[in-house]
Amino acid sequence: MASLRRSWPALLSVCASPNGYCCQVVDDPASRSRPFVAAGALFWDDAGRVMLVRPTYKAGWDIPGGYVESPEVPRQTCAREIREELGLNVEPGSLLVADWAPSSDEGDKLLLVFDGGILSHERLAAIHLQADEIAEYAFRELAEACELLVPRLARRVAAAAQARSERRTVYLEHGIPVGRPT
Repeated sequence: MASLRRSWPALLSVCASPNGYCCQVVDDPASRSRPFVAAGALFWDDAGRVMLVRPTYKAGWDIPGGYVESPEVPRQTCAREIREELGLNVEPGSLLVADWAPSSDEGDKLLLVFDGGILSHERLAAIHLQADEIAEYAFRELAEACELLVPRLARRVAAAAQARSERRTVYLEHGIPVGRPT
C-alpha cells in the first residue's frame, strides 16, 4: 500500500496525458462508430395503456423523445424533450431499453427508452403539445400501439413494456433482445 501511495503522483501525471489515456491507444479512432444517441420515455395511463405521439414532421406515431444534444446526457435529453413536446416537467425513471441500431443509410444509433411512469389525471390535464412538433397524443393498448408503430420501434416499445413489468433493463439490437436476461 505504501508503494502505491508513493507512485500515485507519477501515475496521475501519466494518466493526465492530452488524450486522456494511460497508454498508447492501438486502434484507429477513425474506425470507431459514432452513433447518434436518442432518448425517449414510455408513459402509461391508469388503464395500463401506453402513450404515443404523432409528430408533425414525419408520418406515423412515435414515443416522446429525441436526439441527445451536446453537452446533455440522455436522461437530460429525455426530460427536455418531454418538456418541449408535452409541456410536462417530468424526471425520467429507470432505463428500460438500450437498443443498438446500426444503419448504413441513417448512421448508427443508440436508442434509449426510460420509464415515464403513470400519468395522473392532473398531469394529463397539464399536457400542452408543442404544435409545430406534435400534432396529437393518444393512449393505446400495447398490442394496438405496436401495430401503429414502425416495426423496429414496435419491438423496442414491446421490449420496454416487458422490461418495466419485470423491473429490469434490456439490451436490444434492432429492437431484438440479445443475451441473457438480467
